[in-house]
Amino acid sequence: MKYSLAQMNSLDIYLSSLSNEKYDKIKHNIGVRDLNPLLLLSWDIFMDDYHKRVVEARKRVELEKVLSLAKQFNWQNDIERAFIENDYEALIVTDKDQNIIWVNDGFSAMTGYSKSFALNKTPRFLQGKKTSMKTKEKIKSKIALNQPFKDIIINHRKDNSTYKCEVKIIPLYNNETTHFIAFEKQII
Repeated sequence: MKYSLAQMNSLDIYLSSLSNEKYDKIKHNIGVRDLNPLLLLSWDIFMDDYHKRVVEARKRVELEKVLSLAKQFNWQNDIERAFIENDYEALIVTDKDQNIIWVNDGFSAMTGYSKSFALNKTPRFLQGKKTSMKTKEKIKSKIALNQPFKDIIINHRKDNSTYKCEVKIIPLYNNETTHFIAFEKQII
Protein backbone atom coordinates (compact mmCIF):
# COMPACT_ATOMS: atom_id res chain seq x y z
CA MET A 1 0.00 0.00 0.00
CA LYS A 2 1.35 3.45 -0.95
CA TYR A 3 0.46 6.54 1.04
CA SER A 4 0.12 10.04 -0.38
CA LEU A 5 2.37 12.82 0.87
CA ALA A 6 -0.57 14.44 2.65
CA GLN A 7 -1.38 11.14 4.39
CA MET A 8 2.25 10.65 5.40
CA ASN A 9 2.55 14.19 6.78
CA SER A 10 -0.68 13.71 8.72
CA LEU A 11 0.56 10.40 10.06
CA ASP A 12 3.89 11.97 10.96
CA ILE A 13 2.17 14.79 12.87
CA TYR A 14 -0.16 12.34 14.59
CA LEU A 15 2.66 10.02 15.64
CA SER A 16 4.76 12.87 16.98
CA SER A 17 1.89 13.89 19.26
CA LEU A 18 1.63 10.48 20.95
CA SER A 19 3.10 9.61 24.31
CA ASN A 20 5.67 6.80 24.34
CA GLU A 21 3.13 4.42 25.85
CA LYS A 22 0.50 5.11 23.17
CA TYR A 23 3.08 4.87 20.39
CA ASP A 24 4.29 1.49 21.72
CA LYS A 25 0.70 0.17 21.56
CA ILE A 26 0.24 1.04 17.85
CA LYS A 27 3.73 0.90 16.34
CA HIS A 28 3.27 -2.70 15.16
CA ASN A 29 0.42 -1.49 12.89
CA ILE A 30 2.68 0.89 10.97
CA GLY A 31 4.31 -0.69 7.95
CA VAL A 32 7.73 0.89 7.43
CA ARG A 33 8.06 -0.68 3.96
CA ASP A 34 5.01 1.31 2.86
CA LEU A 35 6.46 4.68 3.84
CA ASN A 36 7.41 7.17 1.16
CA PRO A 37 10.82 8.91 1.44
CA LEU A 38 9.01 12.23 1.22
CA LEU A 39 7.99 11.68 4.82
CA LEU A 40 11.28 13.23 5.72
CA LEU A 41 9.89 16.57 4.60
CA SER A 42 7.84 16.93 7.77
CA TRP A 43 10.83 15.83 9.83
CA ASP A 44 12.91 18.56 8.14
CA ILE A 45 10.26 21.14 9.00
CA PHE A 46 10.24 19.91 12.60
CA MET A 47 14.05 19.97 12.82
CA ASP A 48 14.27 23.48 11.35
CA ASP A 49 11.87 24.72 14.01
CA TYR A 50 13.66 22.72 16.71
CA HIS A 51 17.05 24.15 15.70
CA LYS A 52 15.60 27.67 15.76
CA ARG A 53 14.23 27.09 19.27
CA VAL A 54 17.58 25.70 20.48
CA VAL A 55 19.44 28.76 19.13
CA GLU A 56 16.89 31.11 20.74
CA ALA A 57 17.22 29.28 24.07
CA ARG A 58 21.03 29.45 23.92
CA LYS A 59 20.88 33.17 23.18
CA ARG A 60 18.46 33.72 26.09
CA VAL A 61 20.91 31.94 28.43
CA GLU A 62 23.79 34.05 27.10
CA LEU A 63 21.75 37.23 27.54
CA GLU A 64 20.93 36.24 31.13
CA LYS A 65 24.63 35.65 31.85
CA VAL A 66 25.61 39.06 30.47
CA LEU A 67 22.72 40.68 32.37
CA SER A 68 24.04 39.10 35.58
CA LEU A 69 27.47 40.56 34.82
CA ALA A 70 25.78 43.92 34.14
CA LYS A 71 24.16 43.80 37.55
CA GLN A 72 27.44 42.79 39.23
CA PHE A 73 29.38 45.65 37.60
CA ASN A 74 26.47 48.12 37.53
CA TRP A 75 26.66 48.70 33.78
CA GLN A 76 24.28 51.34 32.47
CA ASN A 77 24.18 49.97 28.89
CA ASP A 78 20.96 48.64 27.39
CA ILE A 79 22.25 45.04 27.18
CA GLU A 80 19.00 43.62 25.82
CA ARG A 81 19.02 46.11 22.96
CA ALA A 82 22.65 45.25 22.16
CA PHE A 83 21.67 41.56 21.87
CA ILE A 84 18.72 42.40 19.61
CA GLU A 85 20.79 44.63 17.32
CA ASN A 86 23.84 42.40 16.93
CA ASP A 87 24.05 39.07 15.16
CA TYR A 88 26.82 36.89 16.55
CA GLU A 89 28.30 33.45 16.95
CA ALA A 90 30.85 34.23 19.64
CA LEU A 91 30.60 36.56 22.62
CA ILE A 92 33.57 37.84 24.55
CA VAL A 93 33.42 40.03 27.66
CA THR A 94 36.68 41.64 28.75
CA ASP A 95 37.69 44.02 31.49
CA LYS A 96 38.96 47.49 30.60
CA ASP A 97 42.46 46.10 29.94
CA GLN A 98 40.92 43.54 27.51
CA ASN A 99 41.49 40.54 29.80
CA ILE A 100 38.76 38.04 29.04
CA ILE A 101 36.35 37.43 31.91
CA TRP A 102 33.72 35.40 30.02
CA VAL A 103 33.10 33.79 26.63
CA ASN A 104 30.14 31.82 25.32
CA ASP A 105 30.17 28.31 23.84
CA GLY A 106 30.09 29.84 20.36
CA PHE A 107 33.56 31.23 21.04
CA SER A 108 34.91 27.70 21.51
CA ALA A 109 33.08 26.45 18.42
CA MET A 110 34.47 29.28 16.29
CA THR A 111 38.05 29.30 17.58
CA GLY A 112 38.72 25.79 18.84
CA TYR A 113 39.90 27.18 22.18
CA SER A 114 38.20 26.15 25.41
CA LYS A 115 36.50 28.70 27.60
CA SER A 116 38.94 28.02 30.42
CA PHE A 117 41.91 28.58 28.11
CA ALA A 118 40.58 32.00 27.06
CA LEU A 119 39.93 33.33 30.57
CA ASN A 120 42.37 35.99 31.78
CA LYS A 121 43.97 36.28 28.33
CA THR A 122 43.46 39.11 25.87
CA PRO A 123 41.81 38.35 22.53
CA ARG A 124 45.21 39.04 20.94
CA PHE A 125 46.01 35.33 21.33
CA LEU A 126 43.68 34.83 18.34
CA GLN A 127 45.92 36.95 16.14
CA GLY A 128 48.74 35.48 14.11
CA LYS A 129 50.90 35.78 11.01
CA LYS A 130 47.98 36.59 8.70
CA THR A 131 46.46 39.22 10.99
CA SER A 132 47.06 42.65 9.49
CA MET A 133 49.17 44.96 11.67
CA LYS A 134 47.16 47.89 10.25
CA THR A 135 43.88 46.28 11.39
CA LYS A 136 45.31 45.52 14.85
CA GLU A 137 46.39 49.15 15.27
CA LYS A 138 43.05 50.44 14.01
CA ILE A 139 41.14 48.27 16.51
CA LYS A 140 43.47 49.29 19.34
CA SER A 141 42.90 52.99 18.60
CA LYS A 142 39.11 52.52 18.36
CA ILE A 143 39.03 50.75 21.73
CA ALA A 144 40.95 53.67 23.25
CA LEU A 145 38.16 56.02 22.12
CA ASN A 146 35.59 54.11 24.24
CA GLN A 147 33.07 54.22 21.38
CA PRO A 148 31.19 51.28 19.84
CA PHE A 149 32.64 50.16 16.52
CA LYS A 150 32.62 47.35 13.99
CA ASP A 151 35.61 45.99 12.10
CA ILE A 152 36.86 42.89 10.32
CA ILE A 153 39.98 41.03 11.39
CA ILE A 154 41.68 37.82 10.32
CA ASN A 155 42.03 35.60 13.38
CA HIS A 156 43.67 32.21 13.88
CA ARG A 157 41.99 29.15 15.37
CA LYS A 158 43.69 26.76 17.74
CA ASP A 159 44.61 24.55 14.75
CA ASN A 160 46.22 27.68 13.20
CA SER A 161 43.68 27.88 10.37
CA THR A 162 42.47 31.41 9.69
CA TYR A 163 39.01 32.91 9.55
CA LYS A 164 37.67 36.35 8.76
CA CYS A 165 35.87 37.69 11.82
CA GLU A 166 33.45 40.59 11.94
CA VAL A 167 33.65 42.04 15.41
CA LYS A 168 31.36 44.63 16.99
CA ILE A 169 32.87 45.98 20.20
CA ILE A 170 30.77 47.93 22.68
CA PRO A 171 32.20 49.63 25.78
CA LEU A 172 30.32 48.71 28.95
CA TYR A 173 30.12 51.46 31.52
CA ASN A 174 28.72 52.70 34.79
CA ASN A 175 30.27 56.14 35.43
CA GLU A 176 33.14 55.22 33.12
CA THR A 177 34.05 52.33 30.85
CA THR A 178 34.78 49.25 32.95
CA HIS A 179 34.47 46.43 30.41
CA PHE A 180 33.93 45.64 26.74
CA ILE A 181 31.68 43.15 24.99
CA ALA A 182 32.50 41.81 21.53
CA PHE A 183 29.83 40.31 19.30
CA GLU A 184 31.71 38.22 16.76
CA LYS A 185 30.77 36.21 13.69
CA GLN A 186 32.73 34.49 11.02
CA ILE A 187 32.27 35.93 7.54
CA ILE A 188 33.19 34.59 4.14
